[in-house]
Amino acid sequence: MTVSPPLRAVFLDRDGVLNVDHGYVSDPAALAWIPGAREAVAAFTRAGLTTLVVTNQSGVGRGYFDEAAMHRFHAEMNAQLEAVGGRIDAFYFAPHHRDAAIEAYRVADHPDRKPNPGMILRGLADWSVAPSEAVLIGDKDTDIEAARRAGVEGLLFPGGDLLAFVRDRLGDRLPA
Repeated sequence: MTVSPPLRAVFLDRDGVLNVDHGYVSDPAALAWIPGAREAVAAFTRAGLTTLVVTNQSGVGRGYFDEAAMHRFHAEMNAQLEAVGGRIDAFYFAPHHRDAAIEAYRVADHPDRKPNPGMILRGLADWSVAPSEAVLIGDKDTDIEAARRAGVEGLLFPGGDLLAFVRDRLGDRLPA
């Protein structure tokens, strides 16, 4: 029987895993959490895990909102997480898209845009985490493919309660 090493980091997709995906969400007032998401992040924080978000944000490249609006949304997420003892250590985002209205973001296959692994690889390097010490939770096949390309275990979140999903799928790998 192979025993997986304890986790040191959790990568999370944003829309559909942490917050309800209403399509190009950027207004902090529109932040609606997935059930159990705040509690799951708080559990990761209490366990001493590095918690990283990796999110495609083509709404920036498409000109629907700017990076500053996205950063305000992320700041509000962390403010609300802090209230329950949670924290996102870093947000990695890919504003690129082949149809981006903003030329700087118009890239057909940017290395950061999932299913490419660039954001995950950067997170592993930035936080000195081995792929075997990390897991990614995403709600789309592109999330899982990005994890696979980075050598990280990918877990497909089917919706519902994120904390229950985490307890079911990661309970034995969480630090005591």
